[in-house]
Amino acid sequence: MKKFLAGFVIFLGAASGALAASVTNSGTASIVLQVVEDGNRSEVAIDAGASETICPSGCFVTLPNGDRLGLEGGETVEIKDGSATVK
Repeated sequence: MKKFLAGFVIFLGAASGALAASVTNSGTASIVLQVVEDGNRSEVAIDAGASETICPSGCFVTLPNGDRLGLEGGETVEIKDGSATVK
């Protein structure tokens, strides 16, 4: 039973990374996102045309235009001219 539980915990840990949000900057300039995850604030810089994977356990993101998004993980977010489209 202990082996089963240990395997299940490892599986859940691996699966949580698969649920991270993918953010693409489709604009012509670099952007900086303010990310709050598990009470910790950080900044994520994304160059023009680049993508980043963020928020494996859900988070709140403040966009360059001041809008705020709540992400659970698994979303695909495209940012252009400071505004986001969530898919």
